[in-house]
Amino acid sequence: MFDNHGRPLEYLRLAVTDRCNLRCFYCMPEEGIQYLPKQELLTYEEMERLVAIMAGLGVRKVRLTGGEPFVRRDLVPFMSRLSAISGIEELTLTTNGVLTAPHVPELARMGVKAVNLSLDTLDRARFASITRRDELPRVLDTFYALLAAGIRVKINAVVMDGQNTQDLLPLAELTRDLPVDVRFIEEMPFNGGSHAATLPWNHTRIREHLELNLGTLTPVATRPGDTASHYTVAGHQGRLGIIAAYSRTFCGTCNRIRLTAEGGLKTCLYDQGVLDIRALLRGGASDADIVAALTSAFRHRAANGFEAERQRPLHQLSFESMSTIGG
Repeated sequence: MFDNHGRPLEYLRLAVTDRCNLRCFYCMPEEGIQYLPKQELLTYEEMERLVAIMAGLGVRKVRLTGGEPFVRRDLVPFMSRLSAISGIEELTLTTNGVLTAPHVPELARMGVKAVNLSLDTLDRARFASITRRDELPRVLDTFYALLAAGIRVKINAVVMDGQNTQDLLPLAELTRDLPVDVRFIEEMPFNGGSHAATLPWNHTRIREHLELNLGTLTPVATRPGDTASHYTVAGHQGRLGIIAAYSRTFCGTCNRIRLTAEGGLKTCLYDQGVLDIRALLRGGASDADIVAALTSAFRHRAANGFEAERQRPLHQLSFESMSTIGG
């Protein structure tokens, strides 16, 4: 399955809910967002059908996102059913870790090899300020439970000027003695409110700051579709990564598509949604009808995030929340 720019589409990010148990200020306003009524969310059965269809088209990796995936009940049995779908070779998830620790043994048993853990600081007070919840101890419980179970951990930290730049080095130091990836992400404009027009901490400044304090960052060869530039540091077990999510330097090999919790297909994080799959499912569409609709959408994919943004009405990116578009 290829798009109109010759890029293979092999990776589905599937949002199972728009709900979250944190209130990170870069994702949503303090009062939260207006969540979708339950009946407007895709059912697990509808999602399974879509994943099976997409697997037939070449999707090989599925990442479950939210909101926070573990806010939705019966997530682990659903994951087990997804892992049994023919063609799906890798199943993983992104989580904030608050509710995850009790489920780690089940994740290991079903063969989950890696988990992305959202963690912007190791300082409890700053964590509470950023997320508006005092949950750092539970997140760290998840972190160490994942490591103990042999599940690869990728920490995702959003870099925010004036908020957590003092946390870059403590987070990076985790890679010294632990086999983890710590990835620093440029702040994006999906916060359900306003967003600064400039980005004080872009990928270049993040790298310069890390090298100034840790020494040379040695680049690791990337694969097509990788969003992070990975680096090793002499004497460190783990790796560092930088994701230029706002600068959008990796669009040329992007192999991922997104499905929002209400069934909206996004072929780019920055587009406004290109297909209402829920309407097809609930309107009686056959699998062949859905394949035809997907194929048509993939043939009109934006070349990069900047083109996708230009195609949006009024460029109203900031008034979306990352919680609603699948992380």
